[in-house]
Amino acid sequence: MNGWQIDRQRGSARGFHTLDPNPIDRRTAWIFDVDSPALALGSSQSESDVDRSVAEALGIDVFRRHSGGGAVMMSPGSCVWIDIVLPVSDALWAPDVSLAPLWLGEVWASALAGVGAVDPTVHRGAMVRPPLAGVVCFAGLAPGEVSCAGKTVGVSQRRTRSVARFQTIALLEWDRQLHETLLAPGISRLPGAAGETSGEEPLGDPWSVDPMTGVGADELIESFVRELDRLS
Repeated sequence: MNGWQIDRQRGSARGFHTLDPNPIDRRTAWIFDVDSPALALGSSQSESDVDRSVAEALGIDVFRRHSGGGAVMMSPGSCVWIDIVLPVSDALWAPDVSLAPLWLGEVWASALAGVGAVDPTVHRGAMVRPPLAGVVCFAGLAPGEVSCAGKTVGVSQRRTRSVARFQTIALLEWDRQLHETLLAPGISRLPGAAGETSGEEPLGDPWSVDPMTGVGADELIESFVRELDRLS
């Protein structure tokens, strides 16, 4: 591929989150295939949000990431996880963190349309954070994230002086019951009902997500890589 370094790896979600992007000096896409279930807590999320007995019974590795607000559940075959790393010298780099991921959202929207998604839309407004988003990441909506009938792609950022790392997850499956059970302690502390909206929630229901059911991971990855290639 012209212009992009593509690196696909299989392993633990915990290990992927600890990868250091700082030596990278060209635009790079990391494609991660998780080999076991994991729950990545948001950077400032309380560990007490998780029912550890449920996590242990289901073999879910619980750890903290250095980005985002609420937790993200990852398991083999349930999502496509692609991180984009840009050096500060890259033309796609933007200093404004609200504008920086919009181009990437457009790539994801085109990739989703390429595998049959109807009207994927990139969120360009301010961050939307109903109370549930502090516990479950996909309940909120940030700039650059993509929705169809509900949220389909999540985006978070990590920055250093030399690189920006955009962490993206596209859902292929979504298990609301698992989230409600695994994160029951955190959800129980929310003001009002977990499904309550603030009146500013564009998805209507903060549990509203729209996984690409029936689409294979490889098919979606190929579509995404084709759209990246258009930027080269």
